[in-house]
Amino acid sequence: MDLGLTTQETAFRDELREWLRQNPPGETPAQERASFEHRRAWDRRLHSGGWAGVHWPVEYGGRGATLIESAIYNEELARAEAPPPVNVIGITLAGPTIMAHGSELQRERFLAPILSAEEIWCQGFSEPGAGSDLAAVATRAAQVDGGWRITGQKVWTSFAHDAKWCLLLARSDAEQPRHKGLTYFLLDMEQDAVQIRPLLQITGQAEFNEVFLEGAFVPDEHVLGGVGAGWAVAMTTLSNERSGLVFGKSFQAKILLDRLTAIADRRGLLDDAAVATRLGELHIQVEAVRQTAYRNVTSEIRYGRPGPEGSIIKWIWSETDQAVTEAAVELLGGEALALDSPWGFELLRSRGDTIESGTTEIIKNIVAERVLGLPRLH
Repeated sequence: MDLGLTTQETAFRDELREWLRQNPPGETPAQERASFEHRRAWDRRLHSGGWAGVHWPVEYGGRGATLIESAIYNEELARAEAPPPVNVIGITLAGPTIMAHGSELQRERFLAPILSAEEIWCQGFSEPGAGSDLAAVATRAAQVDGGWRITGQKVWTSFAHDAKWCLLLARSDAEQPRHKGLTYFLLDMEQDAVQIRPLLQITGQAEFNEVFLEGAFVPDEHVLGGVGAGWAVAMTTLSNERSGLVFGKSFQAKILLDRLTAIADRRGLLDDAAVATRLGELHIQVEAVRQTAYRNVTSEIRYGRPGPEGSIIKWIWSETDQAVTEAAVELLGGEALALDSPWGFELLRSRGDTIESGTTEIIKNIVAERVLGLPRLH
């Protein structure tokens, strides 16, 4: 793996850095609704500057950025302390999945409003009885004249309260084996049959939601990938979910760690060999996540699609991010436990790292079976 940047990659990075210098993102408000509007405005500014969805093909409004350029992009946004995109599910999951499995009509209808943040997307996969075990989805899809009626419940649905569209996985044939009776739908959230209940988190925010579907309608033209092909389409979505933003996330962990190291230095804590060793180990872990992410990119370049190796990155990043916030508590004590402090928020929010996008336990099974080729235990 060559870690040096080519002339093209360097030019891409420098152009982006200059644009970010001229267009600083500003500080994200602490209040939840104000934060959402700030992030949406930032998404639109990126779009107007030609920096939204850079990894998308040029014909769909992106820059056709290579995988390495996409990694540079996410790192530079994190370096500039830009807020995460409010339409992250649309850009990272919905767009690539629709490009891979959608018809031309679906691409024409859905892709452009994603980049402009005109239409926000959410992901309706998890259910009360089907979290990491996605094949256990029980939400039912019944075929009716002109489309489908969807009945069931989804949970942990990020951005559902602001979303126009949902990537929805439902069981369309209960007689088929678990993985074969699923269909993937593009659900319009703005209908009376869709009820949304926010879930208050330990951070005090309601980032996630429960979604109740009481005969919600999806027309036939909004089936993605064909009836019964839901599992294959969902795997495309999950591959992008577990590999798409790790560069930005690993750099955000580095920013937190650099801040903690600077505080420790100012307070003379680095004179303690144990503290210096602990922080040094964390710097090594953060860099290991970054280099593992680049290794996965080279694999994707070689084989043309994200592989199960992306699960390794999600696993080690989530545990590293938690370790950084826990180190802040060890060094700063009660100061880092206050909910109104940045450290308190990061500590509480990081608890979800090892749960969302697949629990660590499930991720380890994926790595064991699909990466290492170990036999499956029953």
